[in-house]
Amino acid sequence: MNRISVIGTSGSGKTTLARQIAHRLDIPHIELDALHWEPNWIEAPDEIFRDRVAGSLNCDRWVVDGNYSQVRDLVWDKADTIIWLNYSLPVIMKQLWKRTWQRASTRQELWNGNRETWKQSFFSRDSILLWALRTYGMRRREYPLLLRQPEYAHLQVVELHSPKETCDWILGLPER
Repeated sequence: MNRISVIGTSGSGKTTLARQIAHRLDIPHIELDALHWEPNWIEAPDEIFRDRVAGSLNCDRWVVDGNYSQVRDLVWDKADTIIWLNYSLPVIMKQLWKRTWQRASTRQELWNGNRETWKQSFFSRDSILLWALRTYGMRRREYPLLLRQPEYAHLQVVELHSPKETCDWILGLPER
């Protein structure tokens, strides 16, 4: 495992896991959200986003977290391992609710000055909670089909079904 992509529905814990892997294996962590979001929650144009991601992948070892289809080919073509956090909807929603509540309460800066607000997080059509509900089923149907494509046959796939299974898996990794 030298080039790892962590995937899963919003709120599954991709960034948390990627940080743990990066620390454990002493490799760079690339957070796709940080490359995608401009200030004021403006999405970077696809060409700029792709350039940022391509530049970030120019090293021998890394762990990436994120689900952006615009750059999937860049990440998955270079990756050797996919870690899929395939948790149940209740687990994801509980984790996402807790994370979103904390971020909105503390006004934690995420990327490029962006912060989650109460209104945006809980009372808008752009709510991350609604996004997770809308995309959950799609991701669970999409990933098995994508991972069976011939262009991704080189990938080792680790599918994890619960936070406990993920914790046990992390503990099995070699330490730096």
